[in-house]
Amino acid sequence: MSTGTRARLSPEVFRLPLAKLRSGYYSDAYFTHTKALLEAEGHRPHVLMQVFQREASFLGGVDEAVAILRGCTGRCAPDGGWIDGWDEVEVRALHEGDEIAPWETVMTIEGDYSLFAHLETVYLGCMARRTLVMRNVHEVVEAAGGKAILYFPARHDHWLVQTGDGWAAHVAGAIGVSTDAQASWWGGRGVGTVPHALIAAYGGSTVAAARTFARHFADQMRITVLVDFENDSVRTALEVADALGDDLWGVRLDTSERLADAGLVARMGRRPRRAASPPSSPSSSGPSSTVPATSGCGSWRRAASTRSASAPSRRPASPSTPTGSARRSSAAPTTSRPTSCSATGARWPRRAAACARTTASSSSPSPRLRAAARTARPPAGGA
Repeated sequence: MSTGTRARLSPEVFRLPLAKLRSGYYSDAYFTHTKALLEAEGHRPHVLMQVFQREASFLGGVDEAVAILRGCTGRCAPDGGWIDGWDEVEVRALHEGDEIAPWETVMTIEGDYSLFAHLETVYLGCMARRTLVMRNVHEVVEAAGGKAILYFPARHDHWLVQTGDGWAAHVAGAIGVSTDAQASWWGGRGVGTVPHALIAAYGGSTVAAARTFARHFADQMRITVLVDFENDSVRTALEVADALGDDLWGVRLDTSERLADAGLVARMGRRPRRAASPPSSPSSSGPSSTVPATSGCGSWRRAASTRSASAPSRRPASPSTPTGSARRSSAAPTTSRPTSCSATGARWPRRAAACARTTASSSSPSPRLRAAARTARPPAGGA
């Protein structure tokens, strides 16, 4: 990894609602209460916060996390203004798309904890979701073995997450995304296919819809056509290829898992229908639930996996100590850094715990993180 030369996304890219972030509007209440208490008591503990993860993954969301810290570290002035505290902390971080090992520290924040206590929820949330997307897309890219991957999840999630998710997919290796918002952080445009709805609008004729689509957009994008409208994908694909010629870049099959394509039925016949299975008895199998394939992003929640459940530590952060003299936050001895914060990139359904205040399992910052240029002193044009 190069150190100190890789530019980060500019904070302006994220269009952060700074006033709300500074006020704790998006933060867990216990963090805003912590900040208020520390300020009221005039207590300004110097801490070292570490962010790490429990799974091998690919780091995402770190540039937005840094931007949040840059714009929202500080405190409110008596007159209601904002006293910036960015220059009073030191932040080091790895970069978007970096491959990361379990327990590897990916970011450190050192300084007066009262200046950034209210931000933990939001900077961890950025990294949780983007790391999940990054890892999942990277796995698909690897499985594709060199075939182009397009990222089309927009309809399965809230529209506000499109920008960051699209960026994460782009960094992970997807060659295209489906909305302009998803492509906005690198100045791209959304791409797509000839959809079923347009084919239906042309009376179910895939060829007619594809010809019209190509006439309007072939000079702007690579034309990809859905060819399963009539559930005879091979025949339709050949008809579309004959009709579009060099304007056709690819075809897409989006057939329901409950259907068999006509070409397969002709070759293999129809499988006999199986009798429907009776519902399982609650008394025999216990409650069950089905999680949609499009469900959520990794859960970064509080945990204390290395502590006894009967004696959790409630300290928000421990004062930093000299090398070789670490504090204890549980009954077990530790030689790790005094504070840690866990960030998981585990994919669904393994919802690994994160932001664990534990010292026994956390690692010290890796050599590449220690070697990284101090984020708080960016070169001109990037962080």
